[in-house]
Amino acid sequence: MNLNLYLKEKRKLIDKFLENHISMKKKQEDCPDSLCEAMGYALMAGGKRVRSILSIAAYEAVGGKSDNILPVASSLELIHTYSLIHDDLPSMDNDDFRRNQPTTHKVFGEATAILAGDALLTDAFNIISETDASPKTLIKIIGELTYACGSGGLVGGQAADIFFEGKKAGEKDILYIHTHKTGALIRASVRAGALTGNASQAGLDALTEYGEKVGLAFQIIDDILDITGTKEEMGKSTGADNAKGKNTYPSIFGLKESRKIAEGLITDSLEAIKCFNKKAEPLAAIAGYILSRRN
Repeated sequence: MNLNLYLKEKRKLIDKFLENHISMKKKQEDCPDSLCEAMGYALMAGGKRVRSILSIAAYEAVGGKSDNILPVASSLELIHTYSLIHDDLPSMDNDDFRRNQPTTHKVFGEATAILAGDALLTDAFNIISETDASPKTLIKIIGELTYACGSGGLVGGQAADIFFEGKKAGEKDILYIHTHKTGALIRASVRAGALTGNASQAGLDALTEYGEKVGLAFQIIDDILDITGTKEEMGKSTGADNAKGKNTYPSIFGLKESRKIAEGLITDSLEAIKCFNKKAEPLAAIAGYILSRRN
């Protein structure tokens, strides 16, 4: 399959949905202009929309064919963007740039940035609640994402990441940080797509394993790129995490072994989705892309 074309087509659909959402927010009299501007600034700053596209690919793998997945998939970008806004704050990573432009708090101030993140997170669940799916399915999806976003997911991972900053984390600790701060939302994105497509339990289990493996591999490769080259998606300088005393896979295992671990995870992820045959081609191609990406 032509992965570049697939990614371009799906990204276009997601971007259009997000643009419409921000445009609608701006027309609503109950959304202050400064807040809407900050939300749109962060949400439409670029990015590969990996989580959203993984959700769509999982939906297609289990036989989903309608546009029902678009609201769910797009909501993932609101959640991801919220996490990035908060991650960049002075009290967190204190970053001035992301995706090659000033971070939200540098443009709009800390208070507005925090509120923009809060608004994006809550808007995401409002979007999901209006999706054309059964109440039972919607409850499962919302439960999936709230868990991935909370103390048992990315918030917990972020807390652990901050706790170990400047300290030496063990293998168990770094695994926890990566599987929660980054991996939890990627795993949930894949599962949300599968749930929207009414996947069987066997199908959901297979995609869950795929999501877990790909999610961890994604962060390991990100760690590697932070050392070997500038990360276009993050817009941060090379070695930024190391300069802050962050614990990464290369800092514990070294570059060569970290790469080997990521390769093994991708191999396992591909094995997990063999049962979907050709329907899993996009998922397989994305896994390969995650391993080979250079930015």
